[in-house]
Amino acid sequence: MPLPKPPTKRADMLTADDYTSQPKPAKPAKARSRTTASVANATSVAAPPVLELVKNTAPTAPAKAEPVAPAALPTVAEKVVAPAPTATAPASSAKAKAAPTSSGTTRRRKPADGPAKLFVLDTNVLLHDPMSLYRFDEHDIYLPMITLEELDGHKKGMTEVARNARQVSRELDSLAADLSSRQQVDPASGLPLSKTGHVEAAGKLYFQTMGMAVELPMGLPQGKADNQILGVVEALRQQHPGREVVLVSKDINMRIKARALGLPAEDYFNDKTLEDGDLLYTGVLPLPADFWERHAKGMESWQQAGVTYYRVMGPMVPVLLVNQFVYLESPGATPWYGKVTEITGKHATLKTLKDFSAPKHAVWGVTSRNREQNFALNLLMDPECDFVTLTGSAGTGKTLMTLAAALSQVLDERRYTEIIVTRVTVPVGEDIGFLPGTEEEKMSPWMGALDDNLEVLARGDSSAGEWGRAATNELVRSKIKIKSMNFMRGRTFLNKFLIIDEAQNLTPKQMKTLITRAGPGTKIICLGNLAQIDTPYLTEGSSGLTYAVDKFKGWPHSGHVTLARGERSRLADFASEVL
Repeated sequence: MPLPKPPTKRADMLTADDYTSQPKPAKPAKARSRTTASVANATSVAAPPVLELVKNTAPTAPAKAEPVAPAALPTVAEKVVAPAPTATAPASSAKAKAAPTSSGTTRRRKPADGPAKLFVLDTNVLLHDPMSLYRFDEHDIYLPMITLEELDGHKKGMTEVARNARQVSRELDSLAADLSSRQQVDPASGLPLSKTGHVEAAGKLYFQTMGMAVELPMGLPQGKADNQILGVVEALRQQHPGREVVLVSKDINMRIKARALGLPAEDYFNDKTLEDGDLLYTGVLPLPADFWERHAKGMESWQQAGVTYYRVMGPMVPVLLVNQFVYLESPGATPWYGKVTEITGKHATLKTLKDFSAPKHAVWGVTSRNREQNFALNLLMDPECDFVTLTGSAGTGKTLMTLAAALSQVLDERRYTEIIVTRVTVPVGEDIGFLPGTEEEKMSPWMGALDDNLEVLARGDSSAGEWGRAATNELVRSKIKIKSMNFMRGRTFLNKFLIIDEAQNLTPKQMKTLITRAGPGTKIICLGNLAQIDTPYLTEGSSGLTYAVDKFKGWPHSGHVTLARGERSRLADFASEVL
């Protein structure tokens, strides 16, 4: 197409002859322009069916339509048959078959899934997790009347079970506020679980309102609560043959009896952070031997306050986390140890670590004996790290390093005012009964590990003499406060070094209660061995320590290290492996 003549002076306009002298566009181009205008602006008169279809299905679709090639545009007749893509349901053949619900949104479910499952909850599930009512997605929940009776029997007291029972009763009261009016309209209608604001729960709640005559085997006593629940499950299976009815219980024996009777039974898995303890974040990542060669392009390095920093870009950056320790050990070369300090887009910043294995860098006379201990001391002595979790088997030095770092930062650096030590009072064997004395005197038998490590730390200064060691002991004791967990609710710790020992026995709710006690300038250290859980109904996957490690990984002010090598004695190391 020839162009008009260029203007002879600035701000000159084209004349009418210049317009008329231009050749008319070809017919295909004209059709394409008219069709595109009808889709984008909905103003063409030549295609009225398109206007009506777009108006009824998706009023915002024309504004978001993109110009396409002429060969990809369908004809007007094709547009009437095929619905236009909308914002809520993309125009794909598989997704267009999903049936819209009454709310107007499209819920997609696989055809093989069938109807929603019906879960019959045992009482121990509600006592274990009061919010378990809302953890079953689109499936329905059925509560037998005996479950409500058992809840009523556990509501009195100040224990964790009693608190959970009262919370479950409050949740059920909110859900069943208009139950009588609903039953007058439709006796079989369930209560929508989303009515109290839990939009993730799309199912319904059903109560047992009538007796169910089911014949159980003669060996099962009919009056026992567990057997009554099993009878309810069997009756529901007979009433709903086309629907899957599943018993959910934390009681292993209950699940065994159900499966022996041919009834499907499952454990409550929602409280488990990880299915396998081996998948827990370790906080340490070994680097491949060719790490520097693969990340040399565009690498920057600089020194600041005696620490070397590296900014790298490469294939390993997406798998790194902030405050994760990395190391490179190869035969015949000097090992390199570092920590990830920042991740920005495709770049990661690494820095070298302080070597606490050298005597000049000893922390209150304690030096690291292996790689993981050096990583742990770097976290414990970092003022920017507010929350530290250390896990490992017995004898890896968790308590000793934490106490040494606490004394160094409280007495030498004056960074914190005092040390607070607490732990869960769960006995290993039979309970010996009530303990006399004040709170600290009652907690003293539980703090034997603290006394053992204080004795090791006080014995390190051989030049002070007997009187000097005694004075040091008194000074150290004055800076350490032993507190019970039972009185932590509502407290706020300012500039304290808080040590939570045996944290593997904490539930996720108890862990949240303790961590939220931290005020400005407080550092919290959680120590535990996931292989030594003494609390009933807690496993490695559902422990509060596992929960905290998984939720805090990658946060710039927290860190975690799994100590792998024991340093207590050769006897303790061998016993940890073979017993």
